[in-house]
Amino acid sequence: MRKLLNTLYVTKPEAYLHKEGETVAVDIEKKTVLRLPIHTIEGIVTFGNVMVSPYLFNLCAARGVCVSMLSEHGRFLARVEGPVSGNVMLRMAQMRAHESPAQKGELARNFVIGKICNCRTVLQRRLRDHGETPALKEVEALHKDVLRRLRVSPPETVRIRGLEGEAAAAYFGAFNDLLVSQREEFKITTRSRRPPLDPMNALLSFLYTLLAHECRGALEGVGLDPQIGFLHELRPGRPGLALDLMEEFRTVLADRVALSLVNLKQVSARDFTTTDSGAVILSDDARKTVLTVWQKRKQEIVRHPFLDEQIPLGLLPHAQALLLARYLRGDLDAYPPFMLK
Repeated sequence: MRKLLNTLYVTKPEAYLHKEGETVAVDIEKKTVLRLPIHTIEGIVTFGNVMVSPYLFNLCAARGVCVSMLSEHGRFLARVEGPVSGNVMLRMAQMRAHESPAQKGELARNFVIGKICNCRTVLQRRLRDHGETPALKEVEALHKDVLRRLRVSPPETVRIRGLEGEAAAAYFGAFNDLLVSQREEFKITTRSRRPPLDPMNALLSFLYTLLAHECRGALEGVGLDPQIGFLHELRPGRPGLALDLMEEFRTVLADRVALSLVNLKQVSARDFTTTDSGAVILSDDARKTVLTVWQKRKQEIVRHPFLDEQIPLGLLPHAQALLLARYLRGDLDAYPPFMLK
């Protein structure tokens, strides 16, 4: 199992990352401010104008450390990694499952069931802790009905996507009722992605980018191809399987972090600016706050219902990637999605 706090996030503009022996060194204004042994990290994520030396790229490739480059606003730009590793037989099994309509549909259904069950858990906690609202009660009931239809309907990918879209539209339609403070500043009218058009959408998009990075790394760690998905169709450059896997964790990790940041007033409307194109972006200082809360959230312990073990939240994508690999190898009868209790 992988270590939890194994990703180096570099947000400082003009930072320079380079190799010193078997360590990663970070220089700011020509002064080394951090050194990390290469064997202690598995990923490096840079934001904006951060420079990485060719020698460090070579070291990372040789040691299996991926380097992801994001824009200053958190948009994914590129990823540098070494030779593809993993069991070729496992990847062949993954491809066969993708080509099988029944197996593909079954996996897609399980990913969506996990997502909606976790959405319902968050809604039920909100109703329990802060009182009922008609909108949230209605969404919780709709999600219950969607789960029923998912379980009894044939495993057809197109139909499953339609049910997932129905549940997601209802969830974001009542998302404002999950806020207990700063409701006017962070209210949303719809989920907007490219670009995000309000502070909450900008915050969610940034967190979803971090989550996608975690899920992709988890899949590669067990030897799966992150691009060959089941719920998300193949598209050049899109990590379809990573997007499949992260559906289970959008609410558990990203949404709950976003809501906590807003409800506890760790971020405010002043931390966001609007560009001439209408895109809303997160400030550098606020991004650091978000990353700190994100890393702390990943350390929280939960019980995995299938494994019946206490594990940190940050290891959930790795645990699910392992279960998915075992299913594709034939060691499990079905893929068990993670469902928060």
